[in-house]
Amino acid sequence: MTTETSERAHTLAPPALAPERAERVAEIFKALSDPIRVRLLHHISANCCSSVCICHIPDDFGISQPTLSYHLGRLLKAGLIDKEMQGKWAHYTATEGGLNAIRDYLSDLQLETADTCACATPGSC
Repeated sequence: MTTETSERAHTLAPPALAPERAERVAEIFKALSDPIRVRLLHHISANCCSSVCICHIPDDFGISQPTLSYHLGRLLKAGLIDKEMQGKWAHYTATEGGLNAIRDYLSDLQLETADTCACATPGSC
């Protein structure tokens, strides 16, 4: 590769992911590293017009109350859901910030193709 081609490849390379953003994304993916939490987030975020009462979740997921509380706590800590008490019941909603962090990160990813590769000869780098 010539110096000019090498400089062109480095100039067209995407900016590096900021360490703070990488930490945030890693925290989110750690929270989503369990299938139950993935299902819980999906269940909660699919109810876009209302919150999900904790009283309805155990039957839907077939898990005990302590296990449910643990998983919801992990999603709360990661900022993916919010909790609001309504009487004696906890109600959960997905957070816009948490869902947007996932969307933004995934939208930054792309498959390398001949049309998008910055190299002079795609596949050679």
